[in-house]
Amino acid sequence: MLDLLLAREPFVQSAATIFALTERSELESYLCATTVTTIDYLLSKVLEKSDAHAALQRLLELFEIAPVNRPVIEEAIKSRIQDFEDAVIEQAAYLVGAQAIVSRDTKGFKYSVVKCLDPQELLAFLNVG
Repeated sequence: MLDLLLAREPFVQSAATIFALTERSELESYLCATTVTTIDYLLSKVLEKSDAHAALQRLLELFEIAPVNRPVIEEAIKSRIQDFEDAVIEQAAYLVGAQAIVSRDTKGFKYSVVKCLDPQELLAFLNVG
């Protein structure tokens, strides 16, 4: 998310391609509910609050939200993933039936019950870009 929103090189192009696939409904994409708050926090550090919220609104138009509820938290506590935030993302992805988590931090999801692909791996799997 942040690679595109903050135009982080050299990752912005892969992120833009994934967003475009989502926008054209060629890819069903979710954001974990906790990721939305993290994005807002980080964007608010570099953008005006109104611009950060406008960016969040654009994300909500494109992405479904994977909920974080009691079962997600309970399973995240039991997860083999060491980082709790990553474990919550893993379990939220599992709850919505996601086929993969997309993250540049694939090592953090080594023990995930949902496979994790970095953006380049996803695009190669989809035979795009």
